[in-house]
Formats: sequence, C-alpha cells, structure tokens
Amino acid sequence: FLMAQADFWLAHDFRSTFDGSFHMLFPRAKLPLQDILVPPASDMGSSIFASEWRIADFISLVHLVNWPVVEPERRQAARRHLLEMIRLSREDWKAIRAETDNDREWLPGPQQKGENPLTGLEVGEEQVQAWLAALTMAEGLLEGRTLLPHFRITGKGINMKRFFDEPKNFDLVLSITGPAIAPYLESGKILTSDDFDQIQRQFGGGGFLTFALWFN
Repeated sequence: FLMAQADFWLAHDFRSTFDGSFHMLFPRAKLPLQDILVPPASDMGSSIFASEWRIADFISLVHLVNWPVVEPERRQAARRHLLEMIRLSREDWKAIRAETDNDREWLPGPQQKGENPLTGLEVGEEQVQAWLAALTMAEGLLEGRTLLPHFRITGKGINMKRFFDEPKNFDLVLSITGPAIAPYLESGKILTSDDFDQIQRQFGGGGFLTFALWFN
C-alpha cells in the first residue's frame, strides 16, 4: 500500500502543493512561504485541528492538488502494487488459517480464540470471509470489472483500471465535483452502497476501517 501511495505521488509534479502548503507539517523546513505564513513558535498551537493557520494551509493543500502527470508509468505501477497487496493478503490468510498454535498472535485466525491483547478484538470466520470479499471487491474495481460510483452521476461509474493506466492530470477538487473523472466514466456493473454495507456489517463494533488497518 505504501509503495502504491509513493508511486502515485511520484507519477505527478506536486511541487506547487509542497511549496504552497507543506509548511503546515514542516514549519521549520525553510519552505518558500514559511517566513510569511508560519507564525512564531509561541503562537503555533499544539494541534493541527486547533491551529487556524494550519486549517488555512490545509485548504490551500486541497486547492493546490492539481498535479500534472510527469511519469505515467508510476501511476500504472501504483495499480499493480495494490493488486499485489490483495494477492499477498489472500496468501497471508491462507497461512494464518493453517496455524494450529495460539500463542501471542499478532493477527489471529478464527481458530485462535480470544481477544487480541493489542486491539481488544477477536477474529471470527465472519470477519475473515468479509475481508476476503472486500479484497475481491477491490480487485474488481482495480481490474475495471466493477465501476466506482460518483455521487452526482447515474448510470455510469469510474473505471479505476483506466484511471491508473491512462493517467491524466490529477485535480482533487474536480475529481470530487465530477469534471476530472468524466474521461473514465463507463456503463457497466457499478458498486453499490449495499455491496459495501453487507461486508461492513460483519465487522461489528470494531468497524471495517479498524479491521482493515489491522489486517493489512
């Protein structure tokens, strides 16, 4: 996953975003706008969410994510990394489910009973099956067999395989509002909220995201 993230970033020229907003994360890194926009140490605040200047810079960051593609092969590689992550997760669960001991397991299988001391959660067969279903869902999106829905578009969805393999400039705001994803819209099988809700229900109070971070 980290390799996919790195390749996605490096596929684009994101210098304007870095120079224009990353002083909120690295206030003493001598970035171009540090002297103008970073307050004195005494006025910085302790939290990014409690600092007005950092909130302003976060808005700048979102606005500045309009990245030209400079290495298209890296965006293609990002998709391959994600597919490899899915393959390895399946292999991981084959190995976990084959274990017969139950001694301080970092990631226990359904046969290894008891709450995990790190997370306080227990892994049952329902969670494993739901996770494998989530992998299949993600794989379908990355292979273009299933289309990603967009909240304002009906009857068509985003082909994520083409999004990675036929890269165009990445504009975050216009991707959210719609214009930037128009080239990738197709008719076909579109993922629905019910598809995801069926999976999410199996993770109970822990929630899908908690288990996803743990499992992955």
